[in-house]
Amino acid sequence: MLTPIAYGLAIVLNLFIVFIGLRFLLVPHSAAAGYGVPAKKDGDAAYLTIKGLRDLSYGILGLALLAFAGARAEAWFMLVVALVPLGDTLIVLRHGGTRAVAFGIHFATAVVVLVNAALLFAI
Repeated sequence: MLTPIAYGLAIVLNLFIVFIGLRFLLVPHSAAAGYGVPAKKDGDAAYLTIKGLRDLSYGILGLALLAFAGARAEAWFMLVVALVPLGDTLIVLRHGGTRAVAFGIHFATAVVVLVNAALLFAI
């Protein structure tokens, strides 16, 4: 019973980060607003593209690890990649975003990723 939950959650999390990456590549200003720190209309769009590419790559890498290397490799990946939403929490707080977004989205995501890592280590 634990295996389908661990794998299913890993797939959902990785697909979600692929979606976020694509959103930053396709509609960067809307994605930045959803992230919690709206981008300036006349700002350097390259940074939004970098975020999109980073997230898209992490999502694809996570799916590849799960498919080709297995649960243990994915668990280590999830453990390390949890640093990203933890960092995003601090970024939102330091740059004028709301605590609700910082903790309700980014910190909560880090917790779910860490729970998924624990589930994957357990199988």
